[in-house]
Amino acid sequence: MRNPTHAPFPLMKDEVDIVIPTIRTLDFLESWRPFFQPYHLIIVQDGDPSKTIKVPEGFDYDLYNRDDINRILGPKASCISYKESACRCFGFLISKKKYIYTIDDDCFVAKDPSGKEIDAVEQHIQNLITPSTPFFFNTLYDPYREGADFVRGYPFSMRSGVPTAVSHGLWLNIPDYDAPTQLVKPRERSTRYVDAVITIPKGTLYPMCGMNLAFDRELIGAAMYFGLLGDGQPFKRYDDMLAGWLSKVVCDHLGLGVKTGLPYIWHSKASDPFVNLKKEFNGLFWQEELIPFFQSVVLPKECTTAQQCYLELAKLVKENLASIDPYFIRLADAMVTWIEAWDEFNPPKPAA
Repeated sequence: MRNPTHAPFPLMKDEVDIVIPTIRTLDFLESWRPFFQPYHLIIVQDGDPSKTIKVPEGFDYDLYNRDDINRILGPKASCISYKESACRCFGFLISKKKYIYTIDDDCFVAKDPSGKEIDAVEQHIQNLITPSTPFFFNTLYDPYREGADFVRGYPFSMRSGVPTAVSHGLWLNIPDYDAPTQLVKPRERSTRYVDAVITIPKGTLYPMCGMNLAFDRELIGAAMYFGLLGDGQPFKRYDDMLAGWLSKVVCDHLGLGVKTGLPYIWHSKASDPFVNLKKEFNGLFWQEELIPFFQSVVLPKECTTAQQCYLELAKLVKENLASIDPYFIRLADAMVTWIEAWDEFNPPKPAA
């Protein structure tokens, strides 16, 4: 029994939004012009709203700054981080598309070993429109890719897989390291191109990087909240980590898949490790308690939507993590506010 035939990738320009958080002029888009021009861009300007952000001509985009966020969300704007790339989740909230691709403004088009430029959006969407296999690992990795299949011994009852909610891409050049690793390996570069996509097994957490990430907004968008971080908060540079842990718990509970691997982008800018160390200081300690907590969470079977799962997680965060720091009470409250905003901007579709 063969896996489903690999279908040609459809250019789903009306089903994808590209969300970009930024504090600078977006000249990096010139690198992406052949790949991003068919799509709509949602640009979320962080920091000073009076600063002018220039976008190269020829792109279809909407640009929002902090004043816009406050105007559109009103009191609920409190859940959107300030001076942190977590501001990108405002774009997730207001999008009306099925798929989101989010990328940082210091990331450029990478090339595969043959020298061909990589269309990151196409590869991400291909990951998302093919199933995942979180319940039984296939040693040929993604069996739905061309030239692969399920290996001998793989249960036939599991070969249809489950819907894929998240596609986590990787990076060449500057690795996504924490500050201590940056300090001891300042010249290290990521040069290995591994032509593989794998499903992260159920029950396994992973360090999600937000600089090259796509997800099915209809399946998991409500749980793709990058937290309350940045200005005024003691927790910084963990926005994508937090979103990764929380969304993976929700995916596991709902029977959804998460893939990692291809596509690659070229990450060009290494942030200052000393500045990062100040930002990460609490997180480096807190993660040693947070990860076991998320690994042990069991959501009730009554939670059947991403919103219900997320509200339950907010309650558990407040009950179990407040002893670490009062910040986690504020985080839990922000998670609830996020879901309230999500429901306001994304009302349930009427039954057919």
